[in-house]
Amino acid sequence: MPTWVETAVNEYQKRLPGNFQLIITEIPLAKRSKANSDIAKLCEAEGKALLNAVAPGDYLVALDVKGKSLATQMMANKIGALKDIGQDLALLVGGPDGLSEKCLESAQEAWSLSALTMPHTIVRIVVAEQIYRVWSVLAGHPYHRE
Repeated sequence: MPTWVETAVNEYQKRLPGNFQLIITEIPLAKRSKANSDIAKLCEAEGKALLNAVAPGDYLVALDVKGKSLATQMMANKIGALKDIGQDLALLVGGPDGLSEKCLESAQEAWSLSALTMPHTIVRIVVAEQIYRVWSVLAGHPYHRE
């Protein structure tokens, strides 16, 4: 990721308390070439790698343009409920060709950040900011204003 993305994400990560962390695990993209151009197979390989990176008890949410659009308070309620029962949330973000069918099927929910198509650099910052915003709602911190 470019430095400006890492700087923005790190800013939100350091604002979060130790009991409400944002941990980002990057999965390398499958190599794309003329000889290796089967998008379905590439997407499937990336999906397997994503699912292998999450812990067995994690609550999986696929970030997908066709997913449910959540208002901040609704997202805070959902994440707060998971936190209350001690379950970690794993957000699955697909590669340039989206998430595999297996990822979409494995996820308990699908959320949409926007109907717009966004580059991964922007998605990473939006997710970091929204996780910080959710924490601020749950903690009664004045960052989020209705």
